[in-house]
Amino acid sequence: MRRFLATFLLLATFAAPVASRAATSEPAAGQAVTIDPAAIPLARDHFIALLARDLSAHFRLEGELQLELLRPWTPPAGVAANWTLDVLEYPQQAVSSMLVRCRLSADGVAAGEMTLVCRASHYREVWVTRQPLEVGAVFDPTTLDTRRVDVFRERDVVPTEAGDRSLVFSRAISGGRLLTWHDVTRRPLVRKGQLVEVSAVDGLLSITMKALALENGAQGDLVTVRNPESRKDFSAVVIDENHVQVHF
Repeated sequence: MRRFLATFLLLATFAAPVASRAATSEPAAGQAVTIDPAAIPLARDHFIALLARDLSAHFRLEGELQLELLRPWTPPAGVAANWTLDVLEYPQQAVSSMLVRCRLSADGVAAGEMTLVCRASHYREVWVTRQPLEVGAVFDPTTLDTRRVDVFRERDVVPTEAGDRSLVFSRAISGGRLLTWHDVTRRPLVRKGQLVEVSAVDGLLSITMKALALENGAQGDLVTVRNPESRKDFSAVVIDENHVQVHF
């Protein structure tokens, strides 16, 4: 009996440290630590790409937004498989110099906040004149060239997505010039002094008549027209060439 008790106490003495090591979350000496192979530090270029994507989405920018940090880059400590960025404070508008406050997260865990000053460039394809153009000429994309420019510095230029034959040139322009919105205007579909067709719509009922346009108007403009019989003036919306509409 005494020999049994001595053996039991001896086994308990050696087993206790083993159980203690098994209960702790820290690896034992010499034990390998498993790290996600996709975990990486946050590189400067990766951070800039995250910030540019967020700002482009927030301001709904078409084209390519390029950013340059004006202060030294200090990356957050640690590694992560998924770095995310949340902008906490946006500038009032997207311009060539912006102050941004943001927060970084590493695999869903907060990794710090920072305030940045960025120099920005916003590149888009815009229209360039190939040859001189006269006042009143219809905007024809086939007669123009395109160029990629920074629209933060070249203000009011006309992007290639916007130009179409609904525009006319409001002034004479020399060749080789970037087109701006000051150079074009919407082509009038209704002209002052012309007779136009008026559609008066009330639910499913529609009545047409003729009226005299008292001003020019492009599509969607509200213009004043005159009933030639009653001599009464009223407003109508331009919907097509020499065609306006009134809703009751």
